[in-house]
Amino acid sequence: MNENRSRGRPSERSLADSSATNVVDCPLCREDGGELILRTARLRIVRVDDPDYPGFCRVILNAHVRELTDLDAATLARIIAAVCAVEEAQRAVLAPEKINLASLGNQVPHLHWHVIPRDRDDAHFPQPIWGERQRAPGPERIAARIALLPLLAAEICRRIAPQ
Repeated sequence: MNENRSRGRPSERSLADSSATNVVDCPLCREDGGELILRTARLRIVRVDDPDYPGFCRVILNAHVRELTDLDAATLARIIAAVCAVEEAQRAVLAPEKINLASLGNQVPHLHWHVIPRDRDDAHFPQPIWGERQRAPGPERIAARIALLPLLAAEICRRIAPQ
């Protein structure tokens, strides 16, 4: 890790107190960004309302930070641990063929990760979910995943220690 990262980055306290670093025109500062599953001092985990991808979650830093390298080591470790915990929960509960992780921020430059359970018969495979749709997903698979969403939320909460 770069030892000079501490220059100009938000303090640990400001990252924990998201109200100190919110940006008015940022949608992830104004809103949860999905259906809230869990909120800690540093981050929140939400379920994205995407009918093709039940179980699609976002891990969102509460403070308005643009880049991963702007984080102090403790916050970085906790946010990555949370992304891994969501992935582990999705694998345990939903049993997808693959998990896609993405942290783009081009449209919303507020640090967040997309954690997306994928299967060979989903709507976009083998393309990213933002690519061209390849097929209609099987309604029985979608219904089965929707039925598991309460278990997924409970498993995510169980895996993430208070942060």
